[in-house]
Parts: sequence; C-alpha cells; structure tokens
Amino acid sequence: MAVQRRRIPVDEGRAALAAWREATAPAQDTAPAVPRTTLATAVRYSLEEVTARAPGNSVEVRVPPFGVTQCVEGPRHTRGTPPNVIECDAATWLAMVSGRLSWADAVEAGKVAASGLRADLSGLLPL
Repeated sequence: MAVQRRRIPVDEGRAALAAWREATAPAQDTAPAVPRTTLATAVRYSLEEVTARAPGNSVEVRVPPFGVTQCVEGPRHTRGTPPNVIECDAATWLAMVSGRLSWADAVEAGKVAASGLRADLSGLLPL
C-alpha cells in the first residue's frame, strides 16, 4: 500500500484546528470569524488525518470547496461516481472531527449526505 504524502504539515494543521476550536468555542458570546485560509487548512489537515488512520480507497469524503479524500480499506473505486460517498460543509465536518457533533447526530439532522454501505465514519470520528 502506498504511503499517503501529507500536504499540510502536522504542526500547521493542528494549529489551524486549534484556532478553529477556539474561535467557535461554545462559551463565547460572539465568535470571531475564522480566516478562510485557517478554515481550509483545518479541513484539509483533518481529511489527511482520516486517510492516515483509515487508509484505502473505498469511501470518498467531500468537504466542498476545501477538499476531498479517499479512505477506508475495501474495494477500490476507479471511474464515475464512487459507490460510497460522504459529503458535508466545513463547519459540520470540523464539528464532527472535534467531537462537538457526533456522526449519528449529524446524519440524523441531515447535515451529512452519506450513501453506500461503507459510508459511515462513526468509528473514526472524532479524531
């Protein structure tokens, strides 16, 4: 199996995720806006981390417009629409990654679109 190359340095990714957590802390009355570059780095780093923890190509995780990754061991997808797709917005993704929102609650609330038998990250999240 090929080793995944990180595009986001681990320290930079962790710092972006920490900045997002702090800026969106529930205890704050007014959360400052997180710069788009910080948001993008946090999403891309966390997608890389999911792939590092569950390498494979059977599930495609999409967080538009910031990133996409393939993960989870299983049948490899090569053409067309993948059979196992997970898609959500950046705020939902980072809330699940950080443990502020459970996979089950996100799916139940319609915040995550998940299709396919393997489209379930409940065992991987939070990171």
